[in-house]
Amino acid sequence: MWIFKFNILAFLLFFVGHYNTFALQDVTVDLFGNENYGTVAAFGDFNSDKQTDIFIIREQSELVIFLADSKTPYFKPKVQITKDVLPRGTIITSVVPGDYDGDSQMDVLLTATINGNTVTDVLVFWGNNQTLDIGDRLRLNKTFTDQPLVMDFNGDMIPDVFGVTNQMNTEVCYLTNRIPVWRNGLSSPVNMRIPHSNAFIDLNKDFTADLFLTTESPAFETWISKDGNFTKAEVMPPEPPASLIGQSSFVDFDGDGYQDHLLPVCLDSQCLRSAIYLAKSGSKEWVSVLPDFQRRETVWTFVPGKPSQPLALHLGDYNLDGFPDALVVLRNSSGSGQQAFLLENVPCNNASCHSVGRMFRIHWDQSDLGAIQNATMATFFDIYEDGILDMLVLSQAGSRNDLIVHALKNNFEADAYFVKVMVLSGLCSNDCPEEVKPFGVNQPGPYVMYTTVDSNGYLKNASAGQLSQSAYFSLQLPYTVLGLGRSANFLDHLFVGIPRQPGETDIRKQEWTAIIPNSQLIVIPYPHNKPRSWSAKLYLTPSNSVLLTAIALIGVCVFILVIIGILHWQEKKADDREKRQEAHRFHFDAM
Repeated sequence: MWIFKFNILAFLLFFVGHYNTFALQDVTVDLFGNENYGTVAAFGDFNSDKQTDIFIIREQSELVIFLADSKTPYFKPKVQITKDVLPRGTIITSVVPGDYDGDSQMDVLLTATINGNTVTDVLVFWGNNQTLDIGDRLRLNKTFTDQPLVMDFNGDMIPDVFGVTNQMNTEVCYLTNRIPVWRNGLSSPVNMRIPHSNAFIDLNKDFTADLFLTTESPAFETWISKDGNFTKAEVMPPEPPASLIGQSSFVDFDGDGYQDHLLPVCLDSQCLRSAIYLAKSGSKEWVSVLPDFQRRETVWTFVPGKPSQPLALHLGDYNLDGFPDALVVLRNSSGSGQQAFLLENVPCNNASCHSVGRMFRIHWDQSDLGAIQNATMATFFDIYEDGILDMLVLSQAGSRNDLIVHALKNNFEADAYFVKVMVLSGLCSNDCPEEVKPFGVNQPGPYVMYTTVDSNGYLKNASAGQLSQSAYFSLQLPYTVLGLGRSANFLDHLFVGIPRQPGETDIRKQEWTAIIPNSQLIVIPYPHNKPRSWSAKLYLTPSNSVLLTAIALIGVCVFILVIIGILHWQEKKADDREKRQEAHRFHFDAM
């Protein structure tokens, strides 16, 4: 019995010790085998199996879709768009999966430059029974001055292509019937900045996605969706005091339900001094949320970036505490190298971020990230579909033209709780054409927010937009992972909103109550204009804490059974002894 108890205790100590020691684990070989090269361009569930696949560009002229599998390697290259099926001289600049024709099957949109042109061409390959119809591609009959923004401009839950076609005229292209239909975009011309970081995101917490544009002067424009129409609103802050402005990002940085504007910048022309600014929703004031770039005697800075890959943050809640963290590539100011770093969202400890209450802190001691030299890009990705965000890091390799892909499993804070939400197009429910499964087609524009009470009794909430950006390797996931911290309470309220059609006054928003933590919610907003009829499918994802609890419970049960067995054995011995004494007494009485 004691040996058995010791073995359980030793296993628990080993498991907890291993869990606390190894925060990140390199699982590249398990995921890709020897196929870990290329540029990670997008994510999406291509074959509707509820597992997210990876879209990778190789040699700037081929697209390989790595489908998730249950056996190693867990991602296998299955579908390819080779250079032979593309126009001669095509260089692929971005990949945006989505359902562009409304048949609930995933199509693939490529942006590219052809024959060295400075304009951007758009090519669409149509999905057909979990494959791509390579012979039936569409090349738009107009070009854009820059990579377009994929958004739902008219609120029909079918992605549209929005951008500047000539000079400062914005146009939107609808592809509902696989025929490009062009319409004027905004009511006034826009002098778009190149490269831009435009976003389709709810900026005023009305659960309807608005339009954010990065322009030359002023630096930013906001077009609020009113009754499904976009109206220009002067609520954005002025251009910050910086020499180089990176890509804008939008997250609920401090957990108040509003989307905040994050902006990485270089403070001088050589990018020897860097900063990350934040502007609250509706505020015209910039607040520094990363005050310290110095490690011992060395100062690190942002990599200025290049036109095809500008300076950007990639955001996600890696420790599930309810506050989004970031991954970014920094370089040593002495020129000795560059690598990816994790920026943790922590409470503010200085005067510069007092008005926000939160700030970023660089994790200098992540040895697994530090081991990847010459990193060029890093992003979050839920490798094992367990709600815990892992990491993908791209690095330069001297012997290969393509980038090398590294996969790092996140074992840190794995016992925290979360809710994972994916909002689908809702174009069909259980009666989809050709009996396709409606799960997983990437949908830009939905907005998700929860409210709950933490373990201390304080109100806690967080919000996120789904696929708000599509250009310049934004690498946003087709779902949102909202951390709940270590509180295992039910979510009191979970709200989901989708874009409205022009002229529609009612907000398309639905509420669910008492959502179980560590669950994945797939929302099907069908029909779009009747939120009370929307359905949600709930899938549970047990965490490591559940495993530990189960092991401890089994150990306690076994221990109790052993005690009961010992007591039963002792009682049986006592009964046998008493029976012998009774039999002996009866023998003498008989005499």
